[in-house]
Amino acid sequence: MSRDVSHFSDIAKSKTEADGSFKRAASSFRNFVQAGGQFPPEKDRYHLYVSYACPWATRTLILRKLKGLEDIIPFSVVSPRMGTDGWPFASVDQFPGADADPLYQSQHVKDLYLRADPNFTGRFTVPVLWDKKEHTIVNNESSEIIRMFNSDFNSLLPEDKAKLDFYPEGLRKEIDELNEWVYDQINNGVYKAGFATTSQAYRAAVVPLFDALDRVEGILKDKTYLIGDRLTEADIRLFVTIIRFDPVYVSHFNWLRRLYWQNDAFQSTADFEHIKTHYFWSHPHINPTRIVPIGPVPHILPLEADS
Repeated sequence: MSRDVSHFSDIAKSKTEADGSFKRAASSFRNFVQAGGQFPPEKDRYHLYVSYACPWATRTLILRKLKGLEDIIPFSVVSPRMGTDGWPFASVDQFPGADADPLYQSQHVKDLYLRADPNFTGRFTVPVLWDKKEHTIVNNESSEIIRMFNSDFNSLLPEDKAKLDFYPEGLRKEIDELNEWVYDQINNGVYKAGFATTSQAYRAAVVPLFDALDRVEGILKDKTYLIGDRLTEADIRLFVTIIRFDPVYVSHFNWLRRLYWQNDAFQSTADFEHIKTHYFWSHPHINPTRIVPIGPVPHILPLEADS
């Protein structure tokens, strides 16, 4: 008899504490691509599994494109309609823009986790950085995958791409400090507010969320980027949440529009049909009708709309 793993796949289960607050589980696979290590940097050795709907996964797509890793690390996109079996591939749900699993013809992302570890007991999340030689998951923590993409494949890249550094040594302290509160109050804050099941838990999350948005808006006043005068990891980590805020979570910044309209790594990875479908279709405990709303129109205001 096969093991029941639905409680690791179903978005409606294992999400909240007794007080109604949302608690995010830690990622489970935490190995690294490193020269001389178990997972060395090699062309076409790794495969990235993502969802356009998922902000955490989209971080990795942005870094992949910025660093010019397209020919080194291929990727596959799952359907945004996540159900009781978790994220489905196109072989199960032929949603526009979704892919079949080219490696194992998996039906769901959970199949990859159980292939890597038949006794796995964590959540079946994306992104997944998969090693095609070892047939296992290297890492499923987006913050660590983007660090690998930033530097650990530089030996395979042309000089102009290898020298791009979105976590520069001189700015790391500032980036880490900003990332810490942005993650807690904004990146994860939208989930803590959205998945709260009591008014007390909701208020405890939503007030800090909007306070943090005001804080970010203050930082970006008369600035192009969050840290220094250059695009860094901090901008990428915030962008993936803010781009979803009006269409799904409920502030368009000039900063957001500049990143979206002036850099294809951001625009090409923001698929609003996947984003909206996932959040409105995959959470029937919040939206039992599964109606995906139209708009906003446009999703992102043009740059000339700046006041």
